[in-house]
Amino acid sequence: MKRVWALVTKKQMTVGSAALVLAFMVLLSRVLGLVRDRLLASYFAPDTLGIYFAAFRIPNFIFELLVMGALTSAFIPVYSKYLAQNNEKEAQRVAAGLINLSLIIFFVLAIPLYVAAPFLSRLITPGFNESQIAQMTAFTRFMLFFQVTPLLIGNVFTGILQSHNLFLIPALAPVLYNIGIIIGVILLAPAMGLWAPVIGVAIGAVLFVLIQIPALIHIGYRHSSEINPKNEGIREVGKLMGPRTFGLAVTQIDTTVDLMLASLLGARMVTIFAFAQQLQQLPIGLFGQTIAQAVLPSLSQLSASDKHDEFIATIRSAVHQILFLVLPMAMLFIVLRIPVIRLIYGASRFDWAATVDTGMTLSAFSISLFAQAIVQVLARGFYSLLDSKTPVIVGVICVVLNSVLSIIFVLVLHLPIWSLGLSTSVASILNAFLLFMLLDRRIKGFITPSLMVPILKMGGATIVAGIALYIPLKLFDQLVFDTTRTFGLILLTGVSATLGLATYFFLSWVLNVDQVHDLIRLMKRFQKLRGFSLEPAQEIVSGSLPDQIT
Repeated sequence: MKRVWALVTKKQMTVGSAALVLAFMVLLSRVLGLVRDRLLASYFAPDTLGIYFAAFRIPNFIFELLVMGALTSAFIPVYSKYLAQNNEKEAQRVAAGLINLSLIIFFVLAIPLYVAAPFLSRLITPGFNESQIAQMTAFTRFMLFFQVTPLLIGNVFTGILQSHNLFLIPALAPVLYNIGIIIGVILLAPAMGLWAPVIGVAIGAVLFVLIQIPALIHIGYRHSSEINPKNEGIREVGKLMGPRTFGLAVTQIDTTVDLMLASLLGARMVTIFAFAQQLQQLPIGLFGQTIAQAVLPSLSQLSASDKHDEFIATIRSAVHQILFLVLPMAMLFIVLRIPVIRLIYGASRFDWAATVDTGMTLSAFSISLFAQAIVQVLARGFYSLLDSKTPVIVGVICVVLNSVLSIIFVLVLHLPIWSLGLSTSVASILNAFLLFMLLDRRIKGFITPSLMVPILKMGGATIVAGIALYIPLKLFDQLVFDTTRTFGLILLTGVSATLGLATYFFLSWVLNVDQVHDLIRLMKRFQKLRGFSLEPAQEIVSGSLPDQIT
């Protein structure tokens, strides 16, 4: 037990080791998320599941505004600044004050939302009938308090621990969240029907908080009743989170528009859109968010220390690392969309029409996987410069474009559900492009041949690998493997994916993409892995981020 405790409380002092921990735990969490979704598809028909997914809309709206705006753009940079000044007491006061004020604001907002839930549910899902609205309202009211409250507290706890370079325990929290939902489905679904995953959400949210408390005690955090909006640190958090919160509000409106349009196409389309969206989030969460999350404390410290060259090198390396890993995943999702959907969601209640629609929607999303992933680190580059306005303004422009395109595609052109994924891709690519250009203007010397040449090499390797993947897929389907059976489908997917990925990595090696050599070094060092903090601290500013991936 002592060794286990020493392992989970071991600090990850470099971007590489932090990203390694985050990537592994996010992978585990996402795999459990796929298990969760497979169970949902097994127990419930797509039309029924649409009610469950729609019920998250209002709770997620308030959660995103209160938590994500503060945590990603404001809290960690401010908290880290106090730690860098060796003023941990004031840092804890800011954290406690933020939690207490957030809870007060949450309850002030949640009570009216609870009362208005029937009206709001009818407003955001115009395609649902009265029975579906009633069930959605009950789920929404339950999750509003039993999901959002624990997650609000737990995510601030996550920010505190990550600021102390403790990444393992916070990364375990989402794993337990998914386990809670899985437990709810398995144990309660036969008796309680669709209420089972809803109760599982509450179980998972409580576990999300509880797992982090021992680590908080270990670092000496003591919560207090501090409620002082005039506290300098809290005011700085509020100032920084204002633009980000506004941007998130606009994003949530866009998400709500997608839900409204999907509901007009039928409740089953809400499920199809949700499944495709969650699956495309796998590489974004595994590579984009983990690397960006790991790099934020380092970027904040480099920015505060005016280390301009190291700052640029860190962002540049993070972008290369993300693209190196996300591009082949996007290629797999586009070419292997139907086999992938059949393997993951192919339960008896998930019919062929749902499989095809989900696969097409996944492909539409995957066009912009690279953009959605690198936006994670580009935005955090601005946050570490204490500039939350620029990514928000860009995000608002792209969100408006996304909403307008979605409405045109569905209501004017009468395109199927996959068009909502296409509108997201167009807006996401524009978002990444604008952030690239504006970051180069903010920090001179960002866009250089050393940034662009590896990106072009990886893009070329991806295109050729996609062709190498498509040919065996068409040749082997039915002619070699009987894909009407699960075993044959697994063989077809495995063989095709192996050939495609082998082509990608071989071409990347031939083109001398640095990340291939980093991966080879990581594989060699993995055999000697005894802990998570493998690299010397100076590697985070060396111009590359070796060993940060898994």
